[in-house]
Amino acid sequence: MSGITSLAMADKPAILAIFALTYLGIAVGRVPGLKLDRTGIVMLGAIAMMVFGGLATPAVVGFIDWPTILLLFGFFVLSAQLRLSGFFDAVAGGIARRLGSPARFLMLLMLATAALSAFLNNDIVCFVFTPFVAMSLLRRQLNPVPFLIAIAIASNIGAAATFVGNAQDMMIAQIAGLGFGYYMLWCCLPVLFALACAYAIIWMLSRHHLAATLKAPSSPHLPPPPFNRTHTLKGLIILGIVIGLLFSPLPKALVVMTAAAIHLASPKFRTQDLLKLVDWPILVLFMGLFVVTGAFQATGYGDQALQWLARGGLHLQSLPTLTLVTAALSNLINNSAAVMLLLKVANVTQPPAAYVLALANSFGGSLLIVGSVSNIIVVQQARELGINISFRDFARLGIPVTLAALAGLIGWVLLIA
Repeated sequence: MSGITSLAMADKPAILAIFALTYLGIAVGRVPGLKLDRTGIVMLGAIAMMVFGGLATPAVVGFIDWPTILLLFGFFVLSAQLRLSGFFDAVAGGIARRLGSPARFLMLLMLATAALSAFLNNDIVCFVFTPFVAMSLLRRQLNPVPFLIAIAIASNIGAAATFVGNAQDMMIAQIAGLGFGYYMLWCCLPVLFALACAYAIIWMLSRHHLAATLKAPSSPHLPPPPFNRTHTLKGLIILGIVIGLLFSPLPKALVVMTAAAIHLASPKFRTQDLLKLVDWPILVLFMGLFVVTGAFQATGYGDQALQWLARGGLHLQSLPTLTLVTAALSNLINNSAAVMLLLKVANVTQPPAAYVLALANSFGGSLLIVGSVSNIIVVQQARELGINISFRDFARLGIPVTLAALAGLIGWVLLIA
């Protein structure tokens, strides 16, 4: 049975109910009495679409954008190879040794985090940088909290500089057919403005609260992988070639998967060690979201919702409106879920709308701890070291930074419109 036929026979009210319950679960983040996280909730929603929505397997599989999934997987492998080579730890250690001036250290930390997040997996950058930076600061009797929050914020902002910086922007670029060079050209100024505002705001609000109240733990973490110069150079050269080929008309997923295949055929690192560092929950989350949102949009309810919003004066065709809606939804229901939903109901066939969606979800991720996975990684890593980053601590810096970044983005949109 074809996907179209099975969809015509589907139970549309059931699909609407499953969609609503799935997104409610994503917003809450858990189900009482169960140990489900957001990935589990989305997977249950996708399965329910088949069981109760009347969708056949070909229709469900057809909703998934497989080039996007392959692109994500490939970049996870590229990042994993550099992680095992000791590259990330070497960079983090080098930054941590430059603590002579806290203001200069904060600037170097944010620049390095943003630059690496632009071309590699920003979650891995946060995972590696957090313990190095926290331990170095505690040894110097400096409060690590504002610096760790700066890592999360800089990773969110820097990831928006290219569409390979985070999973959401890869998906947007793949579905909207964005060119790598045009994306960077359009987005570089808003990203630089947001990063400059973030540095200024974090330093101004934190410079009088730098005294540490904790002592450094004796052995808080497993030792990092040893630095391997040969395989680091190999990883960086292959990454450079991949980035260069992204400017060409070659299929992006094919380019990245070819590079991943070279790393998987490694004489140094075992396949299972590379695959162990792939963020499988993110891949599963995206596949489930493709199914849930694809079924919802195919029923026509998405278009009806847009018409209802337009009658109420909320037009997603307006780029400033799209900016604010994207940032708000990213904090209410998680930025991955927000992007997937907006891709289905907002018109991203015009590149500026896709650029705004990519930037706004990345910038909006810095508002609150729950805004992005990077924030959660930093907070959890800090907690393992005995450092508590409260909701208030993060919001105190994240809210003004996000408002400044979004204001800059809206200003840029209005300027070039």
